[in-house]
Amino acid sequence: MNKAILIGRLTRDPELRYTSSGRAVCQFSIAISRNYTNQQGQRDTDFINCVVWDKQAENLAKYITKGRLIAVDGRIQTRNYDNNEGKKVYVTEVLANNIQFLESKNSGQGNNSESNPFDSMPEPSYPVSNDNTESVSVEKDPFESFGESIEISDNDLPF
Repeated sequence: MNKAILIGRLTRDPELRYTSSGRAVCQFSIAISRNYTNQQGQRDTDFINCVVWDKQAENLAKYITKGRLIAVDGRIQTRNYDNNEGKKVYVTEVLANNIQFLESKNSGQGNNSESNPFDSMPEPSYPVSNDNTESVSVEKDPFESFGESIEISDNDLPF
């Protein structure tokens, strides 16, 4: 099975071209931070080259620019060619089958004109029962009556 699912930010504006037969092809690369830090305490980043064809290529070039967050679903492919010096060059890239735009057009620009639907939501309310149980407010610690902290030894942890 050859399947790649990536989420990352475009490292540059997508490059849209057309083949001699008129098919749209777009090359782009995305930066993906690793989940762990190196010995210097920094996260390493992988830069993955990708290719997408036809209508998705045109949409990517039209609507997405450098720095935008996207998801790529595709497969890894390798190809080779001879460069101008006669040396064989090997290329590994992701051939995208599906691309999802993960940010709105205005996000990340500081002046997002779209309102966040969660901003207008009321604060959660907790039901009050009639059976002499205490209702819990947001300001009060709901675990306050359970006592002191719990001691856990390293032997209790599954990892």
